[in-house]
Amino acid sequence: MEAHPHVLIVSPMRNEGAHIARVARGVAAQEPAPARWVAIDDGSSDDTYEQLSALSGELDFLTVLRAPAQAPGAHDRLARAVEARNFNLALAHAGWEDGAQTRWDADLRPGAERDPYTHVMKLDGDIELPPGYLAGLLARFAANPRLGIAGGTLVEPTSGGGERTIRIARHHVHGALKCYTRACFTAIGGVHERLGWDTIDETYARMRGFQTQSFSELQCVHHRPLASADGALRGHARHGECAYITHYGALWVALRSLRVARRPPAGLSGAAFLYGYARASVRRTERVADREYRSFTRRELRGRMLGALR
Repeated sequence: MEAHPHVLIVSPMRNEGAHIARVARGVAAQEPAPARWVAIDDGSSDDTYEQLSALSGELDFLTVLRAPAQAPGAHDRLARAVEARNFNLALAHAGWEDGAQTRWDADLRPGAERDPYTHVMKLDGDIELPPGYLAGLLARFAANPRLGIAGGTLVEPTSGGGERTIRIARHHVHGALKCYTRACFTAIGGVHERLGWDTIDETYARMRGFQTQSFSELQCVHHRPLASADGALRGHARHGECAYITHYGALWVALRSLRVARRPPAGLSGAAFLYGYARASVRRTERVADREYRSFTRRELRGRMLGALR
């Protein structure tokens, strides 16, 4: 493992008052502790900001920001990439671009060298990290220098008192708890402020020679059902639109919709996913324009589909 890894955690949040105390306890229990945790609240109508402000008095590595007010527009905030935009705002505030670990700026002697952040991690305000999560993740980065983006998997509480694991492809990492090495984040040009950012970043990482991987043994609790922030069907339709934007082919989308259809509401979820893809096609929604990206994506999908048939 690196001698002194310094992890910057960034958390765009909105209306997470029901979960934030548990999320904060999970972050506070990590060893090593993050070098800095920047939470940016996007106009919550509950007490998210007030809770965060109180927690910042207890956690010396926590900084709380308020995002600028958004101009009136479409209801779907995620489709407008507000989350990605706020993530980048928090990065800039933390001094990511110049590498400064600004938490300790006031304590530095004149001319003393600042320690750079080695990793940046996006953590949503409804994700509870288990003890040892950060140490386990850093150990995997240290063991594999080619690993550029990594994260754990998510389990969700069910209405019956149990829990369910959200299935995810091994090469994909949930956008809700995605961690990047500095080298990878720089190579991919950071997080793109557009719908589909959490597929675009991974594709560019693999194009640049990095590996992307989720680790099933690092399980985190997701306290809000997947794609439910503004309605499950809207969320599934948005994911279909993402597939179009990122150049996923119609055959892959059709097969994927069968898996999505198993999620609640059963059947309708798959139909919403197909609808989102078809609507984006009819509207000629702007796709990733990079030809190299398009060719790489289609080549990867062909390889995966052929591999599944063997």
